Amino acid sequence: MGVQVPPVGRLLKAWRKSRRWSQMDLALEADVSTRHLSYVETGRSQASRAMLLRLAEALGLPLRERNRLLEAGGYVAAYDETPLDAPPLAEIRRTLQLLIDRMAPAPAFAVDRSWNLLLANRPTTLMFQALGVDPAAICPEGAPNALRLLFHPQGLRPHVTNLDDVARAMLGRARAEDPELLASLEREMADLGVPLPAPDRSRAPAILVPMQVRVGGQERAFFTTITTVGTPTDVTLQELRIESLLPADAETDAWLTALVAAAPEDGPG
Repeated sequence: MGVQVPPVGRLLKAWRKSRRWSQMDLALEADVSTRHLSYVETGRSQASRAMLLRLAEALGLPLRERNRLLEAGGYVAAYDETPLDAPPLAEIRRTLQLLIDRMAPAPAFAVDRSWNLLLANRPTTLMFQALGVDPAAICPEGAPNALRLLFHPQGLRPHVTNLDDVARAMLGRARAEDPELLASLEREMADLGVPLPAPDRSRAPAILVPMQVRVGGQERAFFTTITTVGTPTDVTLQELRIESLLPADAETDAWLTALVAAAPEDGPG
């Protein structure tokens, strides 16, 4: 009878293949013997916890995937996943909110791995109001989801004039970051009778894909910047992204500035 390949061996091989590395490539990067790596992948040898962490580091795995690799090998996860609203992250949350607020008048928000909005600034709320979009109605349970707000028929979808281009960029990211979320979104939009756009993959990707939004008969253009937390040791913080919609032209810049100036300071946000 052959040796049954354990889950940890399958995971290692899958990640190695995704990097397009040979066993020798990974062995050299992790400073282990090729024979031992081969034995771990095939189940002929059990890797120690330290060895799995070394291989995960060499492969550059996200913290969530390092935990998954350890658990597949029969070990306890090494990295915590602390909710952003938990007391241990209170000071970090306050600092992140301050950073997002200072991005005004540009809309800015923090999202997790599944694109749920965890934090947002006043301009984000004001822009939704200007478009007549109610995030609470679209996402009545839990945090609003950025992808649902974009593609839902009552969300940004009717207002984005270059939806196919935006979809190509956004759905490509979602496919790489959270395939389960993308599958769920595809089913949800199909049930609503508005399937997700199928971008033309034959076209070369643009250097920059602005999001063009029609507001009050005028077109506004934004481009996205993404900020991440450096060298985190917590899954939540590593997966957190701060996204800002910066004006792509002078007209959009002026509109955002006027939008924020016209809203009372104690208003929404």
